[in-house]
Amino acid sequence: MKPLISVVIPVFNESAGLAVLFARLFPALDALRKPYEVILVDDGSNDNSVALLREAVAQHPDRARAVVLAQNAGQHLALLAGFERVRGSLIVTLDADLQNPPEEIGAVVAALEAGADYVGTIRAVRQGSWWRGVASRFLNNVRERTTRIRMTDQGCMLRGYGRHIVDAINRCHEVSPFIPALAFTFARQPTEIVVRHEERAAGDSKYSFLRLIRLNFDLMTGYSRLPLQIFSWSGITIAGASLLFVLYLAARRLVVGPEADGLFTLFGIAFFLLGCVLLGLGIIGEYVGRIFEQVRSRPRYVVAEVIGETVDASVTSNVRAAS
Repeated sequence: MKPLISVVIPVFNESAGLAVLFARLFPALDALRKPYEVILVDDGSNDNSVALLREAVAQHPDRARAVVLAQNAGQHLALLAGFERVRGSLIVTLDADLQNPPEEIGAVVAALEAGADYVGTIRAVRQGSWWRGVASRFLNNVRERTTRIRMTDQGCMLRGYGRHIVDAINRCHEVSPFIPALAFTFARQPTEIVVRHEERAAGDSKYSFLRLIRLNFDLMTGYSRLPLQIFSWSGITIAGASLLFVLYLAARRLVVGPEADGLFTLFGIAFFLLGCVLLGLGIIGEYVGRIFEQVRSRPRYVVAEVIGETVDASVTSNVRAAS
């Protein structure tokens, strides 16, 4: 029977908590009384995760498959590897660390069946370190002011997608995709619901503060030209102010005469302008770097093994189509 619900779960070094995940995931899906499938994507784990995924597929051969990536590609590319193999019309993504309770999948499915084509989630009471909450709120504000992406809680990976949204995402060939942002831009009826949040079942978070900054910088440069525009307007403003300052110094020289005072002020101004130039070069370099990664057309990820289905050589790697 063709599944109605497809659940995609990326896995990276989660062997300590996978047994608990499976013990809660399959009963939660069975309780929905709808045909479903589970696609587990190992993102280059170097622990015992692949062996545990193999056992899970063996125990649920008609409901589970596993995709093993050759190397770590990142959470969102791992999701894409799962999206390429979904058969259901309602797709749900879930983290493997149990911070997103599998029992909340039913609420996401209900929102999709009610007419939404993209369902974001908001953690009701967030568990975890205080600094992650502060950092996430700050970066969310930055992202909302630099892009048109509106997500209350971008860090919660429990989300729902209509089939046409996933098909549109699969047709994208971006180097550094952010799945929820792509879905939001394609959705006609997006919505958000509140879900429970729990502490990690085991292990540590894979997102450090630096990775959160990197993710949001990718969002800003991938979905907006505002950083370039800000730098352009800053350059115009600084150039105008510098011209006025030069005119002031020239007029002062004519009226007061030459003087040596203020030399360090001029140095300070020069260093400030140099810093602005370096910042601008960095921003431009980020955009150029994204173009460079895109035009190389290398596979974004390579599938080493698919557990639970016959491997088709045509889908063992995701190669970006040349435009």
